[in-house]
Amino acid sequence: MTQQSALPRGRAESEEFFFIPDLCRVQTVFFLLLLTQLLVVALCLGLSDATLLHWELLGLLSLYAHAITLSFAACLCFSRRYLSDRSLVFSATFFLFTNQLITLTISSLSSLRFFPFMFENPALFIIKSCLISLIIACILLRYFYLQAQWKEQKQSELRSRIEALQARIRPHFLFNSMNSIASLISVDPIKAEDAVLDLCSLFRATLNTQQTLIPLQEELDLCRQYLNIVALRLGKRLQLDWQVKDLDPELKIPPLSLQPLFENAIYHGIQPRTEGGTITIRAEKNSNSLTILISNPYTDELSSHSGNRIALDNIRSRLQAILGDHAVLKTSKHNGLFTVTLRIPKYSGDHAKP
Repeated sequence: MTQQSALPRGRAESEEFFFIPDLCRVQTVFFLLLLTQLLVVALCLGLSDATLLHWELLGLLSLYAHAITLSFAACLCFSRRYLSDRSLVFSATFFLFTNQLITLTISSLSSLRFFPFMFENPALFIIKSCLISLIIACILLRYFYLQAQWKEQKQSELRSRIEALQARIRPHFLFNSMNSIASLISVDPIKAEDAVLDLCSLFRATLNTQQTLIPLQEELDLCRQYLNIVALRLGKRLQLDWQVKDLDPELKIPPLSLQPLFENAIYHGIQPRTEGGTITIRAEKNSNSLTILISNPYTDELSSHSGNRIALDNIRSRLQAILGDHAVLKTSKHNGLFTVTLRIPKYSGDHAKP
């Protein structure tokens, strides 16, 4: 694993946890516009006397409010990168000052130039608009700050869970692997050397906590190395059926997302059976995602073993936290086979959550 694929630090990380959201994103702007429209409707309901809703007033105020919202969002969109390197007080002051400046400008133009017929006292309208905008901006600022704090806390918890999973190597797996390698040194030194290299790669992966995402092919290579080590002990009891080819090199997943699935398949599906069994790895592609299916024979022990469920729940929560709801991990049992289905969105390399 190279350092080039590690999660970037410094500026990128400061932007990631900056409390002002990225208003260059369509989803965020849409949320602000929807909130603005709801506030305008509530205001019009309060101002309308003769009818339930004054439609002309609603249209004019909507145009006015959306002009402020879009101008404010555009300003923060272009200044966010600059603000992310500044102090919290400076950024909050800039946020409120920009809000008041834009509100003052658009309110002045609206009352004096575009809609002069609506206002008997333009100065009073401008003052009220600035005060209302300031109150809303303070509420949004507090909300954005608390949201950023919550996001950073969840990310810290996620990193701790990733480190815990990566640090988890079964002691008896290491003991058995070293015994197998020792027995091979005098019989097949080349095979023993390959096993040592595979074991080193596995340990390197467990010690690397700097990466949030790695290429899928890299994770599959790690799984092959793990299975090579296990095969030294299980021999012909372990059969593998790889049906994976032509993977997208840009597709990425969290590290150690697949290796624990193979580990569970070995310990709960192959090892308890005297005759062993076959693990089947199959990849199915479609336009939006790649689905990986890992199947192995199962026994009653597999269905009741709590460690297996904990590992699956851990991987599932990591996938959803990093890749979003489009990443799916589910299990099924049919005709004596236990199958884990992992669906990875094809945009995971670019749009993963922090």
